[in-house]
Amino acid sequence: ESLVISSFDPLRREIARMTLEKLIKDGRIQPAKIEEKVEEAKNEMNRRMTEVGEQSCMEVGVIGLPKELIQLLGRLYFRTSYGQNVLVHSIEMSHIAGIIAAELGANVEVAKAGALLHDIGKAISHEVEGTHVNLGRKILQKYNIDQNIILAMESHHEEYPFATPEAFIVAACD
Repeated sequence: ESLVISSFDPLRREIARMTLEKLIKDGRIQPAKIEEKVEEAKNEMNRRMTEVGEQSCMEVGVIGLPKELIQLLGRLYFRTSYGQNVLVHSIEMSHIAGIIAAELGANVEVAKAGALLHDIGKAISHEVEGTHVNLGRKILQKYNIDQNIILAMESHHEEYPFATPEAFIVAACD
């Protein structure tokens, strides 16, 4: 009386779990109902990712991000790296980066945003070719994010040179 859901994609795994719960609750497990419940779960997941992304931005005080970027942040909630939740890690980094930037006289907003967005490429790294740093740079450029924030996030694995004090802060926080 158990069912195992297995997937390397945490979002698909969560959508499958939500769909199964809905089907069991409904009691009518048939092809049309399965498709209906999958769509419901996908829509619910999209709303949930947006809410989580918005809460994260509010918590650290990073405002003005495009809706699509906020949803990608929410997507990081369903991703782990080295056993740690990627979004929780990014939020913690953002808090620490803000404190360090204030102490050093660096740009607090840039440091906090760079830290929050440093792993944004991990939201799509299993779907698209490239490192999460390069993917993150492309995503941020696509949405016209301030170049100083991009410079702050791109050096955290030393793939790019440290161009600003905020870049050193983000790397130290990571």
